[in-house]
Amino acid sequence: MITEASERDLEIMASQLGRTMRGVIGIGARCACGAPTVVVTSPRLPDGTPFPTFYYLTHPGATASASHLEADGTMAELQERLREPEVADAYAAAHAAYLADREAHGHVEEIAGISAGGMPTRVKCLHAVLAHALAAGPGVNPIGDLTLALGEWSPAVCVCAPGARGSAAGMPAP
Repeated sequence: MITEASERDLEIMASQLGRTMRGVIGIGARCACGAPTVVVTSPRLPDGTPFPTFYYLTHPGATASASHLEADGTMAELQERLREPEVADAYAAAHAAYLADREAHGHVEEIAGISAGGMPTRVKCLHAVLAHALAAGPGVNPIGDLTLALGEWSPAVCVCAPGARGSAAGMPAP
């Protein structure tokens, strides 16, 4: 479920990424403390640029975890998992779900049929599939779920810097 992004959320994400966010629709997932973990971005940015990455990972701990898995060769292992018919079918369904989620916020012809992370046939970016898995919930993106399970970060345990924490109720701190 997408929640509204508050001014505090936007400040936290700017701190997380080192830049101001563009085209924010809302927050797709939060840390245990309530800080943003996944931002949901408009399929067309305010300047008119098509933006296929509907779910974008912002949390430094989650980003580092995905980066470590990419660096240690896990991405190739996950690519091999796509040889399993049930994993391949679930990954194709994740691609379709991603496209449907984005399309609900506007059709952009330039990115029609393009999701993220290499879906539906490749594992190209663990950050993107992890963001999708966190926003969509368990069981939607099998490669994103595996990325979460194999990584050293968990959304259930806050590792946010004190100034980047929200409240445990899922709303940003004042």
